Amino acid sequence: NPPSSPTPPAAAGSAKTNVQIYQVKGVVQGVFADEKKIKIQHEEIPNYMEAMTMMFDVKDPSILTGLAAGDKVTFRMLVTDDDGWLEAIQKLDGPRTPLPAATPGLRRVREVEPLAVGDRMPDYVFTNTLGQPVHLTNYLGEAVALTFIFTRCPFPTFCPRLSASFAATQKKLLGMTNGPANWRLLSITIDPEYDTPERLAAYAKRYDADPKRWEFLTGDLTDITAIGEQFGLQFWRPNPADPINHNVRTVVINAAGRVHWMTVENEWAPNSLAEQIVEAARIGVNDPAARPSTNAPASAAR
Repeated sequence: NPPSSPTPPAAAGSAKTNVQIYQVKGVVQGVFADEKKIKIQHEEIPNYMEAMTMMFDVKDPSILTGLAAGDKVTFRMLVTDDDGWLEAIQKLDGPRTPLPAATPGLRRVREVEPLAVGDRMPDYVFTNTLGQPVHLTNYLGEAVALTFIFTRCPFPTFCPRLSASFAATQKKLLGMTNGPANWRLLSITIDPEYDTPERLAAYAKRYDADPKRWEFLTGDLTDITAIGEQFGLQFWRPNPADPINHNVRTVVINAAGRVHWMTVENEWAPNSLAEQIVEAARIGVNDPAARPSTNAPASAAR
């Protein structure tokens, strides 16, 4: 079952701030002080989140000073309805934990080439919430924005933020005067074993997804892994019974079927994504002079 809603601990903030606070232990996987981020493999947080590896924000980068990969730490995790960050990170005594040389359990199921802005998008087949097959080539002539989520992801700055931002983008595009009609949003699950079409349909209702504009897709794990790897998406389970660890990717494909824009972050603004979709919708199949946007090239995966 999906994680239950968090119960405010006694130390949590007032209802006015609606901040939930959790005391957590984990092992540092990477420190990115310039970006105010830290990657931690953390323990299970009862009634909120399974144990997993995540990239967390910090408000004050000075709390990252002296930390390095392998350090065992304790920290406070603060969560609101739409945000989350760490405070009071303290290093625990003891030797550093050796980290694996490569991402454990990462699936490499078939040979695929990385895709960059301007590359033609290959075809993939998925399954929609009605149980029907969907080919990416079905959308040729439309601008398509796609991202990767899973319905059990609870932390507000990961899948919930991506889905909420897609919802805001949908609203922006539907409300445009003289806006394009040839656009589509796709949310592809990275947890196809759990995320059945029925569960994806229920998840879509949480975000008021218009099924004519925003589809939630599942499919064969081989295909989901392959398309993700082409954009640098990584998701894995260290062991079959473990929860999913993942990074994030959001991509826009233009109406001519070429990669138009992509980002490795989850902090893009819905207005910016809407602008990319509007631009991509104008690049038609029969317009060989059109050139894709190059203002946001792909970056290396963390």
